[in-house]
Amino acid sequence: MDKPCLITGELVNTFLQKRERQLHKGNCGTVFELAGSHGMAGAAVLCGRGALRSGAGLLRICIPEPLFPVIHGSLPEATCVPRFKDAEGLDLTRCQAAAIGPGLGAEKENVGMIKRILRQLDGTAVLDADALNLLAGDKTLIEGRRAELIITPHPGEAGRLLGCGAAEINGDRTGCARRLAEQYGAVAVLKGAGTIVATPGGETYINTTGNPGMATGGSGDVLTGIISSLAGQGLAPLAAALAGVYIHGSAGDIGAEKLGEYGLMASDIAQFTGIAIARIAGA
Repeated sequence: MDKPCLITGELVNTFLQKRERQLHKGNCGTVFELAGSHGMAGAAVLCGRGALRSGAGLLRICIPEPLFPVIHGSLPEATCVPRFKDAEGLDLTRCQAAAIGPGLGAEKENVGMIKRILRQLDGTAVLDADALNLLAGDKTLIEGRRAELIITPHPGEAGRLLGCGAAEINGDRTGCARRLAEQYGAVAVLKGAGTIVATPGGETYINTTGNPGMATGGSGDVLTGIISSLAGQGLAPLAAALAGVYIHGSAGDIGAEKLGEYGLMASDIAQFTGIAIARIAGA
């Protein structure tokens, strides 16, 4: 197999466009987010901040109604959609991308919701966290899907998806990323130092941004938001994944410059995402 290509600013800059002056929010993509649960509402907030800071025009967060005040208080730019069993009544016709899984909970009842979303969405879905844990236990979750798929596991989640341990994943990160992409028919983003992006056709890429300060709770939630936002703005799944991991790492590097690696939080990564994009795209 060929060695992974490097994900660089020059590569990512080819995906990012300066915005036209006549642009409006409807041109910038609507992201549907299925995330958050009791005790884990912060994951939905962090994912949403990643999506909005990276340019999503509109964000709809599907979350239990008692948690609406958390979203409204922390992320007033988003709208809330009540979560019902099996995603009954949801209309995704105006959504171009979905972020599914951060803080969702691994209850089996969530399988039906995810299936319905993947079969309705005419766009790209990013599966993370509990969505991946559910997928590991029920491969039918992604059968019959209409949506194109990006999966973003850390080594533990990747191990569950491939039926092995995290040590095996870390022992051959490139090979395991390729296996994930091929087995699940998705662009695979294997998170960690030197995040690997792989395609079902065997292409692999390794990220060149990021730092140890990003090893903090919620960092992956922000990444899911960024990738889904870029997909919602029209980037193909591979381009959204490549640009997303590079931007996410760049935002973390800016945060580490200003706050130090020890002091970096996931919310800081989201906060600096816009600056990272401006530096990359010159916008």
